[in-house]
Amino acid sequence: MICIQVQIGLKAFFLSLVLAGLVGFIQIYYNLINIWINGLVFSSTAVILSIIVKVFFKGYFPFQIAVRASFLGYLFALGVFVRLVAPPHIKIFGGYMCVMAFFHFSEFIAIGLVQPKFVSTDSFVLNHSPQYIAAALSSWLEFFLQCYFFPGLKQIYWLSNIGLGICVLGELLRKTAMLTAGSNFNHLVQCEKFSNHTLVTYGVYSWFRHPSYVGWFYWSIGTQILLLNPVCTPVYALVSWYFFKSRIEIEEITLLNFFGQNYCDYQEKVGTGIPFIQGYKI
Repeated sequence: MICIQVQIGLKAFFLSLVLAGLVGFIQIYYNLINIWINGLVFSSTAVILSIIVKVFFKGYFPFQIAVRASFLGYLFALGVFVRLVAPPHIKIFGGYMCVMAFFHFSEFIAIGLVQPKFVSTDSFVLNHSPQYIAAALSSWLEFFLQCYFFPGLKQIYWLSNIGLGICVLGELLRKTAMLTAGSNFNHLVQCEKFSNHTLVTYGVYSWFRHPSYVGWFYWSIGTQILLLNPVCTPVYALVSWYFFKSRIEIEEITLLNFFGQNYCDYQEKVGTGIPFIQGYKI
């Protein structure tokens, strides 16, 4: 049985996706491709969507879930529109919008499926951290500055498509890890072992000790290759590496406390999955 939070999220996401997608299709069909017209139409659509969400999803908590899911559905549809009709040097940003929207929505859905008791608006990971927001803003700034000064740089589509492929594979690995771990997965490092907490070593966990982190690590780098950002790509790789190195070491301290020798044996057999990160070993 799918929990009510996931049901609300799915309804709001697809309501927004269909409505915004229909608006975009009509504009393309009638060749209404003008930045001012498109901006006005999509802004009006966003206002209408917010009213619909407010009317149909009553109560504080349902509305908070619905408005976030609706925003992500709208962003995905808008990304498809940008990919199809934007100028050649802007097109790839549409693919990036779709990748970001799907990642955050699927985070919420995955947690709702494996940990329905703990699902909340934080499960969208939209407010992950100030550093995460700063990194996103930096990548947008680089993209649009280079679009203005070096538009040709943003038209190497084969390389951008490689980045898109990395994002897709990273996304698949992370979500597979979350579903494989089931109730053992949590967005936060757990300091207390629950009675149903078990050590998962099968499936993708037989490939890497931290497959969800591996997926997220490569996904983050993939977003910058997708955007063809020559500055943010290595910066994202370096910052992500340091973030996951620290995160894995902290998490493995708790896992060693939880599972003792069993986790030591697991460490000997399976690597972390991220290059040059050994984790915490006794």
